[in-house]
Amino acid sequence: QVQLVESGGGLVQAGGSLRLSCAASGRTFSSYAMGWFRQTPGKEREFVAAVSWSGGSTYYADSVKGRFTISRDNAKNTVYLQMNSLKPEDTTVYYCAANRGIDYLTDDRFYVYWGQGTQVTVSS
Repeated sequence: QVQLVESGGGLVQAGGSLRLSCAASGRTFSSYAMGWFRQTPGKEREFVAAVSWSGGSTYYADSVKGRFTISRDNAKNTVYLQMNSLKPEDTTVYYCAANRGIDYLTDDRFYVYWGQGTQVTVSS
């Protein structure tokens, strides 16, 4: 089993940056693909970014491409989401999640472990 704990959320002005971290417990972290999703109450969960188990492949939602960067450090059991040029519409709760497979990394149904979420608020 993998436990995930996000951190790094907060309040930032539009155009600013934040880096989210997701620390994972367990020795098998490097065998999971990792993803970031976001969800506003009353709305469906939205894919943001994903990274393969090795870090060699990354995937992004069109809405964040060119602004967000996902990365991972398997030695530290941590996945990151660097968010630049933030916009007010990026405001919501961000979740990291672990996926046992190598496919369907943009589909939240294939993620088996989830963190508790971290709030990101971007003021205009």
